[in-house]
Amino acid sequence: MRVQSPPRLWNLAAVSLLRDNEASAIAALEYLPAELFPPLFLEAFNGRHSETLKALVQAWPFVRLPLGGLMHMPQEETFQAVLDGLDVLLAQKAPPRRCKLQVLDLRNTGQDFWNTWSGARAPDASSSSSMAPVAEDSSRTEQPLPALKVFIGLSLDERKLDEFLSYLMGWVEKREGSIHLCCKMLSILSEPIMNVMDVLRKVQLGCIQELHVDCNWTLPTLASFAPLLGQMTNVRIFFLSRVHVYIPTRQEQQYVVQFTSQFLRLHHLRDLYMESPSFLEGRLDQMLRCLKNPLDNLSITSCQLTESDLAHLSQCPSIRQLKGLDLHGVTLTNFSPELLQVLLEKVAATLQELDLDQCRIMDSHLEAILPALSRCSQLKSLSLCGNFFSMATMEKLLRHTAGLPSLSQELYPAPRESYSPQGTFHPTRLASLGADLFEILRGLGRPRTIQLSSSSCPHCSNRTFYHTESVIYP
Repeated sequence: MRVQSPPRLWNLAAVSLLRDNEASAIAALEYLPAELFPPLFLEAFNGRHSETLKALVQAWPFVRLPLGGLMHMPQEETFQAVLDGLDVLLAQKAPPRRCKLQVLDLRNTGQDFWNTWSGARAPDASSSSSMAPVAEDSSRTEQPLPALKVFIGLSLDERKLDEFLSYLMGWVEKREGSIHLCCKMLSILSEPIMNVMDVLRKVQLGCIQELHVDCNWTLPTLASFAPLLGQMTNVRIFFLSRVHVYIPTRQEQQYVVQFTSQFLRLHHLRDLYMESPSFLEGRLDQMLRCLKNPLDNLSITSCQLTESDLAHLSQCPSIRQLKGLDLHGVTLTNFSPELLQVLLEKVAATLQELDLDQCRIMDSHLEAILPALSRCSQLKSLSLCGNFFSMATMEKLLRHTAGLPSLSQELYPAPRESYSPQGTFHPTRLASLGADLFEILRGLGRPRTIQLSSSSCPHCSNRTFYHTESVIYP
């Protein structure tokens, strides 16, 4: 069995090699143990030994080089040295005997890898897989060099691409076919659509797993982005917000179809978050019927939906295993209470988080859904802030949810009796009502903590929360 030397000894050996002679260190790479490569790379990177870095890249005995973990102190010449080493590697018909490099990771990850090899922390089981050298395979020398994967995190905003990213994009573009630029998380923040499309042409869109689009886009702009979305076939999480609609209805329909039809290709989508999707009012079914797999989380917020939209949502097969449902800011006052009841019944077996803040739910609506709510056996978080319930209805709510064993976060509006007829909130009234709620909670026989909020401040949308706790004495 092979006995490994402590990381501190590897680090000392790396320092000694570079101190003696950089040319000697390069010549020795053919014979050095794989364990010495990370500390030697650290010393070369920090000491700006460009020629050693180039040689280390060409002989790297690991599948992954987590360079992003070192980029907190960017040094143009050291990054250039790594790319120069990759250029030499890519120019060869077959990889060198020792080189196993397949992934250059430029994300802000890999700190554990470098800390472990430098001796800054002890190795543990979770990092052992990334530390282990790849076993040599003699057959690889006869195989052509596969495309190198370069992983980056992308956040596109109004500013131009920074110098580092611009240089990288140019380097990748000149080596098309030899480099696969991969991005698992993509954020698009107010970037002009032409700039977005130019960058994404260089990215392997099938690698994207999490997508955030938070832009002041119009519906035509969203439609022009839609074909790119359809190529992101491995997206699991999709956030979309702030899409504006101010064009004639006939044109709207065409753009909505161009966007919603892309969901047919998102076979791995699990979490869908849409803020203010006003373009889906009366057309939610167009998107829902394009969802082919069960969702874990669905959020449709701060918009108007029709009664037909809610009916289609309650019948959608993709919600049958839903864990999180967020409809805050969707006005439900004018709908038949039975629609929300049916929706909750469909998700009762799996639902863990429910947010119905600011939905203008009244007593009659809440009382209609209480039987379905009491069957949500997995529910952990329930938020109903910003609605308008009486004290009597609040008591019914507490009694119906008393049997939910996992419910640990409860956020409710202050009872209607906390306000004057003119709508002014009175904390002293809430204090008296809170004492009554305290006694109700004690009588239900299970320790619980609830938070009651006043209505949002009309100027800053902030709420004040008041805590009511029940304590069970032995």
